[in-house]
Amino acid sequence: MTATTRTVALGPAAMRFTWRAVVVNSLLAAMLVATVLLALGLGRSGLSLSDMAALATGDATSRQQLIFSWRAPRALAAIVFGACLGVSGALFQALTRNALGSPDVIGLNSGAYTGVIVVLMVGGSGFAQLALGAVAGCTVAALAIFFLAYKHGMAGFRLIVVGIAVSAVLTSFNHWFSVQADLDEAREAAIWGAGTLADMTWEPLAVTTLVAALLALLLPALSYRVRQLDLGDDTAAALGVDVERTKLVMVLVGVVFTAIVTAVAGPIAFIALAAPQIAKRMTRSPALSLVGSALVGATLLAAADVIAVHLLGEARPPVGVVTVTLGGLYLVWLLVRETAK
Repeated sequence: MTATTRTVALGPAAMRFTWRAVVVNSLLAAMLVATVLLALGLGRSGLSLSDMAALATGDATSRQQLIFSWRAPRALAAIVFGACLGVSGALFQALTRNALGSPDVIGLNSGAYTGVIVVLMVGGSGFAQLALGAVAGCTVAALAIFFLAYKHGMAGFRLIVVGIAVSAVLTSFNHWFSVQADLDEAREAAIWGAGTLADMTWEPLAVTTLVAALLALLLPALSYRVRQLDLGDDTAAALGVDVERTKLVMVLVGVVFTAIVTAVAGPIAFIALAAPQIAKRMTRSPALSLVGSALVGATLLAAADVIAVHLLGEARPPVGVVTVTLGGLYLVWLLVRETAK
């Protein structure tokens, strides 16, 4: 009788969590749509609702089509890239069981930046070569962190400490390059390293979206295992989860999500760090949600890009500058909150 009562008592609570997550995710999706409409419509050359209706029905003028082809890739890229970073951050924070365990903190962004610098040093240029360098650099950094942190299993705290150390080494190399390199190469690396969605076109966006969609097929099964790992390694193993293999898959999926974004837009900080924790607090869920993290990440990056383009004057800084500023404030709040516990 006691077990039955407990099950019945837990049912409504679980239902409340589920319904709250549905409501919150729906509101986030609505905010995301509104942000995209703002990105398309703000400014003197923006598209009105009637312009967008004309585009939807195929009656758009050449001017409307031109503005859409210029603005739409950037607006959609903010959604796709933000979602990828949100999921990657959730995977690494679940893996490390630490709110600071995100790709930009443990050195993956620095690894991607180093990969681009190496390409520039050997005379490479162009989107394909820089993208390949970013993916290779991010992957090598992840492998180095994984093997240096692995000791009879992979502990989250050790992974963060090793990641910060590897990030410091790579950052030192990146700074050395900016001092020693040719001025044009240093300028190109600096622009890419700021993290920007400017000059986004359909081709890189399509490639990134395709890879992200293929990876997304793994997320339902991975999400279940993430919830099991949240109970602890021993409990997850008792429930039939191959703990170390699951952790390795989480690292690989998180690395690819980070790498494909960094390859196209450069290292965009803060999104992967903050999105999972914001989603967790909004849904009041005991575990990190991959869906919620993706929606929050997409909304944050889309909003940051609107701020960068339309609210900061003619300078129009890269979106990475906006996210770094917001991320600094968030990190200070997080450290104060953790210290006060």
